[in-house]
Amino acid sequence: MPLLCEVAVPVPLARAFSYEVPLALAASVRPGARVLVEFGRKKVLGVVLATSEGAAPEGVRLKPITAVVDPEPVLPPELLSFLRELSSYYFAPIGEVLRLALPAVEREDVRVLEAQGELPGTLSRVKQVGGRKIAYARPTDVVEEPGVLRGQAASVLALLRSNGEMPIARLEEKFGNARAAVKKLASLGLVVTEEREPPRDAFFVRPEPRDEPPELNEAQSAAEARIEAALAEAKSSAFLLFGVTGSGKTEVYLRAIAGCLARGRGAIVMVPEIALTPQLVARFRARFGDDLAVLHSGLSEADRHAMWKRVRTGAVRVAIGARSAIFAPVANLGLILVDEEHDGSFKQEEGVRYHARDMALLRAHRAAAVAVLGSATPSLESVHLVRQGKLTELRLPDRAHREATLPEVTTVDLRRIGPGATGNKLISLPLHRAIEKTLAAGEQVILFLNRRGFAPSVVCESCGHVATCLACSVALTFHRARGGRMRCHYCDWEGPMPAACSECRAPSLALEGLGTERLEETIAEAFPTARVARLDRDVADGAKAEAILAKMRAGEIDVLVGTQMVTKGHDLGNVTLVGVLNADAALSLPDFRASERGFQLLVQVAGRAGRRDRPGRVIIQTRNPEQPAVQFAKRHDVNAFLEHELADRAEVGYPPFSRLSLFRVDALDEEAARRAAGVIAAHAKTSPEGQSRVVEVLGPAAAPLARLRGRYRFRVLLRSKDRRALRAATAVAAAAIPELDRRVRVVVDVDPVAML
Repeated sequence: MPLLCEVAVPVPLARAFSYEVPLALAASVRPGARVLVEFGRKKVLGVVLATSEGAAPEGVRLKPITAVVDPEPVLPPELLSFLRELSSYYFAPIGEVLRLALPAVEREDVRVLEAQGELPGTLSRVKQVGGRKIAYARPTDVVEEPGVLRGQAASVLALLRSNGEMPIARLEEKFGNARAAVKKLASLGLVVTEEREPPRDAFFVRPEPRDEPPELNEAQSAAEARIEAALAEAKSSAFLLFGVTGSGKTEVYLRAIAGCLARGRGAIVMVPEIALTPQLVARFRARFGDDLAVLHSGLSEADRHAMWKRVRTGAVRVAIGARSAIFAPVANLGLILVDEEHDGSFKQEEGVRYHARDMALLRAHRAAAVAVLGSATPSLESVHLVRQGKLTELRLPDRAHREATLPEVTTVDLRRIGPGATGNKLISLPLHRAIEKTLAAGEQVILFLNRRGFAPSVVCESCGHVATCLACSVALTFHRARGGRMRCHYCDWEGPMPAACSECRAPSLALEGLGTERLEETIAEAFPTARVARLDRDVADGAKAEAILAKMRAGEIDVLVGTQMVTKGHDLGNVTLVGVLNADAALSLPDFRASERGFQLLVQVAGRAGRRDRPGRVIIQTRNPEQPAVQFAKRHDVNAFLEHELADRAEVGYPPFSRLSLFRVDALDEEAARRAAGVIAAHAKTSPEGQSRVVEVLGPAAAPLARLRGRYRFRVLLRSKDRRALRAATAVAAAAIPELDRRVRVVVDVDPVAML
């Protein structure tokens, strides 16, 4: 009986394709392995989804598989099955989904195939790793005879004995004939050489001394016991670890991982942004040593593959990373931790639009593992799951350090209270005085302003025209760097500051508002003895961000100015004052989640203050101090906010009391985009669910950001309390996409987070 297989290929099509398996390859074609197949007129790399015995349908001639690339499947059965379900849930092409989890191809495997004459050059466009090892030289204990060595050989040996082992390429930078010198030294037994390909991740550069687990408080012990019991049962369980800022959630995570490893199972830890949480990685290394993999975007392809391979082979059983860590091939998965589960960065906003938090729950369920979602400001979706009995809530009501207390929070009404000595309205007199007092006490300050740049807008004082990006319907931001440039934060266009208004030609352009760049300069001028630094995307990314935070921890910075990057869970013991310069910016966006996101930001940034024995203080500046999110944040009353916001969402029928599918339509031609959105909406309404109004079809309508990167944007929103009905209507609407104008681009976003 012929052997057939289903292969997912990397094309934007929802289905897989059938191929015949040649008899010579039958033993090596297994689900999860990559194979070379002919697709159309091209040869592509696909992944085997399943195999079966049987003949092709009558009249159909199946193409044979050309070659098997992986000696062993790169996707284990548990992960492959999970990826197929993710593809189905998000209406995402299976080939595109599998690409998220696939490692690079090893060069040695490519060489074997090409040596066999299998499609020379076919894999030249595929990412390849391996084969480029680093040669190291290391001195031995052998002592040379006097006078034997002279010249560069003697100098190279002296350097090696001084520094220990070194890459030979580094020696060549200093000594032109280093390779010949090393060869001579090796022949005399004075050095040994070896080639290896170690991970070069910056997180592992410095050794981390092992720590001693601290004593847990009562709430931490209770949470640990519940998670430990769930691990012992080896059944799928899910928890919401709801603890105030500084309550010791990380220590609970560490104990949970230790319990998981003790049972011979593996763990995945997900954080919102790995580059901003080196402290967290350091704590994991201090507890578990270097037997863990850190997966993040800053890795080279070779290092990413080395990390992946250590996880896939079981050499390490703990993987830490941002949202893509959910695809780590951890064997015998027993635990998935999602830190700051409320954070919007867990939702992928390009390509396959999955939500890593939701997929963590799905993967844990399928793997009979334990999922723990942690936050000081849990998402409404997670709170709703608790109330439905789908998550078990674990509470940490107090800060872990006995001396630490939640900071005192006050509000400043910018409508009534004027500026301090700087003259800028967003640095009020109370905030100015508080900064003075904090600096005088030798303590540190964080100032949070969610606006990058020097000035958020450029306005003509004659006609009122605001300089706007020609490709996007948003105002341009002025940046003083590089001689003064205007920049769009959506499409990254930038250009020089014009001499006159583009509308009325008047030479009267003014900089409106305050951005982090200008705030840094203003604070430095107002407090000339203070050391001021800035943390935002313009100055710090990856390692640079960690360098700034390291200086803050070392006491080398007095005032840290920043955007959301300063709110991300940093443990800075000497910070006693946090100033929120404009709380209204986050709360006034045209998005039903604006209040929730704004509240989370306020609570999270406030949580940076008073984390040790020094009391903290938070000043929230706003033009609407009566706004519920501000009032609840002022009282640290997360529970009351959740009750208030859930009641509001229930009244208008938005998540978590309904489910959404969003069709995003865009095109260079506005009318083409509008027509396509109309066709999608019409199809959705013809579905039985749309006709019965079980599924509401809202739109077509212009998106809040009506033009982005030169493309006009429309949307169609499907909403229902019935998930199955919503999926059925979404499928009917999605079926219209292949028939649309090819100039139009359509994205299906299931459970959307960003609504702009």
